[in-house]
Amino acid sequence: MNIAPNSERVRISIFGRRNAGKSSLLNAILGQDVATVSPVPGTTTDAVFKAMELLPLGPVLLVDTPGIDDDQAEIGALRIKRTQEELRRVDIAIVVTSPKIGLGEFEANLISDLRAKGIAFVVAVNKLDEEPLSAERTNELERAFAAPIYPVSAKTGEGINEFKEALAKLKPDEPVSQHIIGDRLSPGDIAILVVPIDKAAPKGRLILPQQQTIRDLLDCGCNALVCQVPELEHMLSSLTTPPAIVITDSQVFAEVRKLVPPTIKLTSFSILMAQYKGNYELQKRGAAKLDSLKDGDTILIAEGCTHHRQCNDIGTVKLPNWIKKYTGKEINFEFTSGQGWKEDLSKYALIVHCGACMLNRKEMRNRLADAEAAGIPITNYGIAIAKLQGVEL
Repeated sequence: MNIAPNSERVRISIFGRRNAGKSSLLNAILGQDVATVSPVPGTTTDAVFKAMELLPLGPVLLVDTPGIDDDQAEIGALRIKRTQEELRRVDIAIVVTSPKIGLGEFEANLISDLRAKGIAFVVAVNKLDEEPLSAERTNELERAFAAPIYPVSAKTGEGINEFKEALAKLKPDEPVSQHIIGDRLSPGDIAILVVPIDKAAPKGRLILPQQQTIRDLLDCGCNALVCQVPELEHMLSSLTTPPAIVITDSQVFAEVRKLVPPTIKLTSFSILMAQYKGNYELQKRGAAKLDSLKDGDTILIAEGCTHHRQCNDIGTVKLPNWIKKYTGKEINFEFTSGQGWKEDLSKYALIVHCGACMLNRKEMRNRLADAEAAGIPITNYGIAIAKLQGVEL
């Protein structure tokens, strides 16, 4: 619980043309050889990830991306697509070039995209050991691109410390971390967390939203009590001071609602994640679409993580069954998981998204924006399940 999940780290991604020195710069920032470095263009074929602490930013996730000018036909196009998709997730960008490559159309377009998306960035000119960059030429580049230029040599270490200091001073366009629930309670308040342990629960640990909620409560001086559904009634009756809130797994919303007095606030981990990473009101409105679905409609169920599907999986089994029972309609379902996302959302009547604990806030909000731009209602697991089970939010 003391290790920041990658989805909660400031995501710093490295972009540039093939053989610009992206991987060597990543290694220089880290002070260790993580990415493979080679003079052969296109050596990096998939993104490389490495977590570290970069003060004063704090926990960061560094991402080395394939070259944005890959020319290897279909495979190259896929690599370029993945690099472009990274722009949906990145909080801070590093644009890398070299004196030989310079700053051309690729870099200009990339910088333009970063500015349009409001993404903070810095430009590094690597490989000074191969070709020096004069102060006059550096000033010319800064004027041309209206951006600070940092000449470095990942091989010799020249300029690396100054570059890291400049990088660490950049700020994401919005905070990566904020409180999940603790800031809405007072120190000393009691929160009861209802955590069913079923086949899908990871052996020996709680799932990420439960861990994060407990940690947030503790950080804010609140008390976290954890139980399963059968123990909830006894826990409620044994407390001399009622809890300020009960937070439940969405799948047992209806059972918990029957046990929790209306004077005590009730929510779910999934709803907390919708408030934490997304747009709760948008997703709450999206759940209303469940009342007007028609035979033949298609629903996209999107999950931000990838895991082995259990026989009674929440996303692929339980939710479709609950929706069919609630609507009485013949509904079609499609599924995405992990980083997968549909470029064209027009065919869907509704999107039901997971709590996005494995996605950073940037990507989740981009997905919400995609749905809103396409005019497609979108909700999340917890909000949808509450409606399907008749729980008023």
